[in-house]
Amino acid sequence: MPDAAHAHGHAHGHPALQHQFDTLEQQKESSTFGMWVFLVTEIMFFGGLFTIYMIYRMASYEGFAEASHELDIVLGSINTAVLIGSSLTMAMAVWAAQTGRARTTANFLVATIVLGSVFLGIKVVEYAEKFHHDHVPGWGFAWEGPHADAAELFYSLYFAMTGLHAVHMIIGIGVLAALIRPALRGRYDASYYNPVEITGLYWHFVDIVWIFLFPLLYLIGRHVT
Repeated sequence: MPDAAHAHGHAHGHPALQHQFDTLEQQKESSTFGMWVFLVTEIMFFGGLFTIYMIYRMASYEGFAEASHELDIVLGSINTAVLIGSSLTMAMAVWAAQTGRARTTANFLVATIVLGSVFLGIKVVEYAEKFHHDHVPGWGFAWEGPHADAAELFYSLYFAMTGLHAVHMIIGIGVLAALIRPALRGRYDASYYNPVEITGLYWHFVDIVWIFLFPLLYLIGRHVT
C-alpha cells in the first residue's frame, strides 16, 4: 500500500520531485534548511580563522600592518567590485529561474561564472607577485622590514584564508556550470527553482566572506608606517 500510494503521488507530481518527499514545497524546505545548516558550519569555520587572525594581529600589530602594505589594494578593490557584481548576476539568475526564463537564467549563470573566474584570475596575479618577491612562507621567505617573523605569520594566514576562499569559489563555479544545461532545457520555473536558489545562497555567502577578508587583510592598519 505505501508503495502504491507513493507511486500514485509521483505520477501526478513534478518530475523534479524526489522519491523521499511528498511535495515540492517539502523538498524545497528540506534542501534550503540543509544549505543553511551547511552555511552555519562554514561560518564557524571561517569565524575561527578570523579569530586567529585578529588575535595574532593584536599581538603583532606593527608587523601585520607592515606586511599588509605590500598587498595590492587596487587589485583587491577590483576583486571586491567583481564579487559584488557576481552577487547581482546570481540574484538575477534566481529571479530568471523563478519566472521561467530559461535562456536568461543560463545567461546570468554564465555571467556569474565569468565574474567568479575574473576574481580567481586576479587572485592568481596577486599570488604570482608574492612568489616573485619571496613573500610565500617557508624556507624561501624573504623580508626586508624589521618585523620578518610577524610578516611571515601574516602571509601564512593570508594564503590560508584567501586560498580557502578561492577553493570555495571554484566549487561554486562548478555547481553553477552544472545548472546551465538544466536551465537551457527549461527545467526551472515558478514551481521548481530551488537548485538555483540554494546555489545563490552559497554564492552570496562566499561573497560575504570576501567582504570581511578584504578590509581585514588589505585595509586595517595601512596608516601605520
